[in-house]
Amino acid sequence: MKTEALITMLTAVGTVTAVTGYFFYLVLSTPPKQEPDSYEENDEELVRKND
Repeated sequence: MKTEALITMLTAVGTVTAVTGYFFYLVLSTPPKQEPDSYEENDEELVRKND
């Protein structure tokens, strides 16, 4: 393999690995969103009361 091809291949593999690692780190370091305790609090529809 020629030197230029080897450098290009290693650069491409290194770039893809670095970008993948960066986004993997972002996913693991992002704190989870807090969700309400009750399902009814998430419901935006109007609920009919029994007549």
